[in-house]
Amino acid sequence: MTLVPMRNRNMKMITPSKLRSNPTIGRPLSVRFAAILAVVMILCPASPMAYAAAAKDREVLSPGVGSELSATLEDVQQALQEVLHDQIIHGTYMFEKEKTLTGAAAVDSTPLFDSWHGEGKVFYKVRTAVIAPRHFQDSADRGTIAVRYIITSVNTEKTRVHIDAIFVEDSHHGNHPSDGTVESSELKELQEHVQAIQDARQQALEEQQRLASIDLASRTLARQREEETTRLASTESSARDLQQRVDMLRHEVEMRIKAPGTSLKSAPFQSAAEVAPLAAYTDVLLVIVTPRWFGVETPTGQRGWVPLEQLEPLP
Repeated sequence: MTLVPMRNRNMKMITPSKLRSNPTIGRPLSVRFAAILAVVMILCPASPMAYAAAAKDREVLSPGVGSELSATLEDVQQALQEVLHDQIIHGTYMFEKEKTLTGAAAVDSTPLFDSWHGEGKVFYKVRTAVIAPRHFQDSADRGTIAVRYIITSVNTEKTRVHIDAIFVEDSHHGNHPSDGTVESSELKELQEHVQAIQDARQQALEEQQRLASIDLASRTLARQREEETTRLASTESSARDLQQRVDMLRHEVEMRIKAPGTSLKSAPFQSAAEVAPLAAYTDVLLVIVTPRWFGVETPTGQRGWVPLEQLEPLP
């Protein structure tokens, strides 16, 4: 084959001898393009399509957290209402110096989750205007956190709970699933409220039994007092002795408010709703006794909870 002289891009003559000495010159265009493409693939192994596929994989939503509680559906619903209205998204926060995210509200529905058509009842709690909340994947913008609770009755003594949490940006509408911390924290809070309800019921039952015993003792004492009064009407010492017994019984079942500013709470928690304010030195009847809270009844018949440190014995 005859080699024809060519000119390079600098318009210098390329002779057949130069072609033989430089093997890259004169190769077909497809061969040179394949070599350039191989270099590009070595230097840039991740193509835009590969990055898009990886990003899509990262957008898989969290599976949430589920648990089966040894409690009736009614107890779980009551506990959930307390959690829904505690105004806290548990397990996340915005700023390091304030690791509790308040300002949440219970809602009937939210577009951040698809409509629920499965078994059980669904509830939602939402907090808007959140900035880069912790424990949500790649969250770095302003948006809304939504928590979904699904409760299903298993039988008369067990209830299944499933909790999901998501953060959605306001600007780009990007979805950021929780890493599981929010769901686990909300479940733990729900379990504690359920346990408190069950403990309060058990304590109320025991207190009813105790009060029944006291009532029986009081009626027995009253009967004895009547008999003794009839028999020893003229004996002042016997009358004083009977009065002391009555006072002892009264001190066991009655106390009074220690100072002004005390509130009657709807549940044994500081965050519980206020039932009514209580004036200082108001006498209250003890209904339920716990280590830190007393269930009481006021002279007007209202019932609620008061912290132990806000009560004192009758004088």
